[in-house]
Amino acid sequence: MNKYAELTRRESQIAERIAWGASIKEVAYALQIKIKTVDNVIQRVYKKVGCSKINELSAWWFCTNFNISFDLSPMARSIVASALLSIFVASEYISRNDFCRYRTRSRRFRIEYVRLRNN
Repeated sequence: MNKYAELTRRESQIAERIAWGASIKEVAYALQIKIKTVDNVIQRVYKKVGCSKINELSAWWFCTNFNISFDLSPMARSIVASALLSIFVASEYISRNDFCRYRTRSRRFRIEYVRLRNN
């Protein structure tokens, strides 16, 4: 991956939204552009960055924007990932009172109309 890749403003916007987990359709809707345009921009970003998958693009984006070293050992990566995961889970648990959602069933009534024949 090229850690010194320069992206345009639009490429940065799209790469950021993709890195945070938005789908191509969601990015197109949010930026009010066509889906094909988003796909073309992502392909240009892939070439500039030197990756071929969305998860690689996400890793590149987070490493460059949060000054995370590209040369971390796998052990250090797993420690950082578990720390970030625990922070995320804790914030989700604290921010929601309805962590467990219950589902209720509703009953459906079917009405059938019968037509009587007169003989």
